[in-house]
Amino acid sequence: MNVLLVMPNYFDYPQIISNGLKDLGYEVDYINDRPSSNSFIKAIIRVKKEVIGIYVNKYFKRVMSNVRTKKYNYVILILGQSLSFSESMISEIRKSQKNAKFIIYQWDSINNLEKSTSYYKYFDKHYTFDRLDSKENNQLEFLPLFYSPKYENIGKKNINKFKYDFSFVGTAHPKKYKFIKKMSDQLKKVYPDQFIYYFLPSRIVYLYRKLKNPEFKDATYSEFHFKPLSGENMNEVITNSKCILDTAQSGQVGLPIRVIEALGANKKLITTNPDIVNYDFYRKENIYVYNGKNFNLNDVFFKSDYVNVDQRIYESYSLRNWLKKILGVN
Repeated sequence: MNVLLVMPNYFDYPQIISNGLKDLGYEVDYINDRPSSNSFIKAIIRVKKEVIGIYVNKYFKRVMSNVRTKKYNYVILILGQSLSFSESMISEIRKSQKNAKFIIYQWDSINNLEKSTSYYKYFDKHYTFDRLDSKENNQLEFLPLFYSPKYENIGKKNINKFKYDFSFVGTAHPKKYKFIKKMSDQLKKVYPDQFIYYFLPSRIVYLYRKLKNPEFKDATYSEFHFKPLSGENMNEVITNSKCILDTAQSGQVGLPIRVIEALGANKKLITTNPDIVNYDFYRKENIYVYNGKNFNLNDVFFKSDYVNVDQRIYESYSLRNWLKKILGVN
């Protein structure tokens, strides 16, 4: 059984998902959803993707020269903001793989995915990580993100002393940057040992944000990193963190993957996303919902250790279970 996986080259997730598919017995071919992962291309696609139309067309021709040589059982598109392929290109992939089951998974909200609904007609199944998007669009089936085996392994470790009171590793979207900064400042007295890694895809994006987004008005260049944190370093940070910090991206209600990874690693979580209380793994001892104003340091979250969730619920968020749902297999 062959799978064609099209998705952003974001941290090490293409490899994680490919490995998960291989563990289930599938052969996998991965395609980056943009011509290149270099900083310039990342920046242009986010800001004005039509500028590199010729570059995208050349890249897509190379992609199709390989795709046409194989017959796939599944074509999976993990749709984010970086997709450079046009509707007509998706149609061409569909025509070349007439017997394949086409599956789209949105790991961003419809509000942040321009014209995403125009792709739906080329797919047999449509999934979203956003609970409210699934309620408002009956074509979309709700499926939260997953934790990979490495976070499950972290969760099995019995650690009593932590290097970091909390950590945040993620892309510095304006709203995320604003709230992580605010939470970090407010928590310094009780959580002084902090690890914060603001990632931006390029220096061009930093300059653009600095000029266009008021949240970046007081931001300094030295706060940001322009290379993703390596998988090995990420493991070290998460393993040695008592708590994970996260905040919803602007226009987004779905839980980002870092939240589900915190579950996998059995870590406490502070988030600005109030929708998390609607998930079956929510426990007030483990998860604190920040209201954007002040922390209640008398809350049970700050007074208790992590409490394990029901094993059945825990396992339902594993990569293996996520892939089985995506593929429609038992």
